[in-house]
Amino acid sequence: MTDLVAAAEQLHGASGRKTLRPHQVRAIEMLRSAIGKEGVKRVMLMLATGAGKTVIAAAIIRMAREKGNRVLFVVDAISLVDQTVKAFYDEGLHGIGVIQGNHPMEDWSKPVQVASVQTLERRGMPKADLVIIDEAHSQREYMIKIMADPEWAKVPFIGLSATPWAKGLGNVYQKLIVPVTMQELIDQGYLCPFRVFAADHPDLSGVKIERGDYHEGQLGKVMNDSGLIADIIATWKRLGQNRPTLCFCVDRAHAKEVQRRFEMAGVPAGYIDKDTPREERNAIRRQLDAGEIRVVCNVNCLTKGVDWAIGCIILARPTRSEMLYVQMVGRGLRVNEGIPDCVILDHADNTLRMGFVTDLQHDKLCTAVKGERSKVERKEALPKECPSCKYLKAPKVRECPSCGFIPNIRSDIEEEDGELIEVTRGKPKPTMADKQRWYAELNWISINRGYKSGWASNQYREKFGVWPNSLDKRAVAQPSPEVLSWVRSRAIRYAKSQKPRAA
Repeated sequence: MTDLVAAAEQLHGASGRKTLRPHQVRAIEMLRSAIGKEGVKRVMLMLATGAGKTVIAAAIIRMAREKGNRVLFVVDAISLVDQTVKAFYDEGLHGIGVIQGNHPMEDWSKPVQVASVQTLERRGMPKADLVIIDEAHSQREYMIKIMADPEWAKVPFIGLSATPWAKGLGNVYQKLIVPVTMQELIDQGYLCPFRVFAADHPDLSGVKIERGDYHEGQLGKVMNDSGLIADIIATWKRLGQNRPTLCFCVDRAHAKEVQRRFEMAGVPAGYIDKDTPREERNAIRRQLDAGEIRVVCNVNCLTKGVDWAIGCIILARPTRSEMLYVQMVGRGLRVNEGIPDCVILDHADNTLRMGFVTDLQHDKLCTAVKGERSKVERKEALPKECPSCKYLKAPKVRECPSCGFIPNIRSDIEEEDGELIEVTRGKPKPTMADKQRWYAELNWISINRGYKSGWASNQYREKFGVWPNSLDKRAVAQPSPEVLSWVRSRAIRYAKSQKPRAA
């Protein structure tokens, strides 16, 4: 660690600070107003990926030091301590000590201390005039107690988070500050734009909800389906453009199987989980940067503290958590040379379920307590899937920006061969996107099984009661378990009908 710090000092000198961007200046001004003028002592600062969290934190610490104040910076994992110290040295900060057993930089006399919350739980809090908590949405009981302790009542605590939406944060922090949104960062060129394709539609109807998200064991069984994994590989080969890719999976078995299937398809892939040693993780990153591997399959990690050069994100892990969803997608939104945008292949329906990550905004912190349901805010209209290419377009956009497909406007009354057929109530009526998806998947089955021309149209008519006259006849898509199951049931029914009846 000391070697890294020495290198940073040599490279940047004592004044290695970056010039603050307008939104970073605004963030600091909003903080000073809240703490200095309004007297708020518990402030949450929301900073999306790419907003320059370290730069802002360093500027805050520098101003505190100019007033002679001592600062404690808290990270949520021991593994992030050295990374944070080096980042501060890169910004020209000095006088830093580390609270960690046997660390070469341990020196409690230094005016700026960096520590993990785990270490503070064991060793206690040092004296500080300002406390900054990184990844503050990951609430730890110890820090919540400290912030409620009357002894610390006059000390400002600043929480930093890209996703400050956890239940109960509003009971710990008094004010939410949002100096810039993710969409604004994209518009200003500080984050790269993205394109989303709804690559598959897993059936999660049988997966239980546990603590607000899908039951991991049941989810793993659904997503480890051979057909779903085959679609991950096929879709990446078609749309991933051989970009450096992170694939987020459900569990270890799922991630290792996806890695194996990539390699069977001739695509070199790596694997990382939370127990992967740091040296091995660094080696995998070097391989990805060098093009020796193209995809890194991971589980329960690489969602924060990662600034790799990524051009494609595979969402193979369905979630109902807005925080996890934004963290996964955010890994691909950093601006990198030679990567014009981020391609997101959503095999989990996360985007159709929650909307684009740029649409997820909250203007206040959640005050719900454990066991209490959070108030569900009415969402904006959700993205729509192009029935031709599966690109996810903004609501109310008719022409697909990716392939140019324009769906015909249809009423609830469909006309076939001079007859009007009413779509009756009961089950939710299928949308034109649903019908196009079914027809494209039936086309795939027809082609791959060598069925006669017209088979897909006949099957479509049997399913929906009308011919696919207005649909894209050329569209082909890997069939979902739903369509395969339906075709199989029809085949079984037909086979049974051909058996001679018993006398």
